[in-house]
Amino acid sequence: MKGAPSSRLDKLLANLGYGSRREIAGLARAGLIRLDGQPLRDAAARIAVTPDLPARMEIDGEPVDPPPGLALLLHKPLGVTCSHKEAGPLVYALLPERWRRRDPAISTVGRLDKETSGLLLLTDDGALLHRIISPKAAVPKRYRVALDRPMRGDEVGIVASGGLLLEGEDKPLLPALLEVEDETHAAVTVTEGRYHMVRRMFAAMGNHVVGLHRDRIGALDLPADLKPGAFRPMGETEIAAVFAAG
Repeated sequence: MKGAPSSRLDKLLANLGYGSRREIAGLARAGLIRLDGQPLRDAAARIAVTPDLPARMEIDGEPVDPPPGLALLLHKPLGVTCSHKEAGPLVYALLPERWRRRDPAISTVGRLDKETSGLLLLTDDGALLHRIISPKAAVPKRYRVALDRPMRGDEVGIVASGGLLLEGEDKPLLPALLEVEDETHAAVTVTEGRYHMVRRMFAAMGNHVVGLHRDRIGALDLPADLKPGAFRPMGETEIAAVFAAG
């Protein structure tokens, strides 16, 4: 495709985690790599790397994985850690094993702690990642909160004031939106990404978060049909929605 970036077949598939270049060459010689219905037997052949490649290329009868520039939305379950190194179940284990060998690597866009569920974005696009998490972008994130004790009644004003201080910090939080659902449940929308921020907000107001679930980033909602642990690639419309409410 004119104007599209191109890559050697063996380099592309090795970077997508399909094996070493020698192993890719073996797949090609065996006729297991097909492009537009035709076998690609030359592993050194250059091909256009376009977003529609999974619809055009097959590896052993299966669509090739999405090329670099991948963005995913994932429904993070409880008990899973957003890390490559920490002990216990890791969010990356929810992805196909081959995807963990991709270069560039897939990373989470920010983190949700082990006991927080909900919408999590992942990408191998460093520019997109930094654009989303940049303080200048001020991308809002909404969390559903369950509390240990009934709220006092002044929390909405405190959160909106821009004067709430977290323990151990001397810079107050930016104004945030707190929507009360009942005396122990609320939705809070924040534009910052401080460590354990929502839990610490309510601790600073004398309460304790017992349940936390993120259901929106920007104007992108967690899809109702995406079950915990499931993920899917994001399209351009969904990526744009992340910034639509910023």
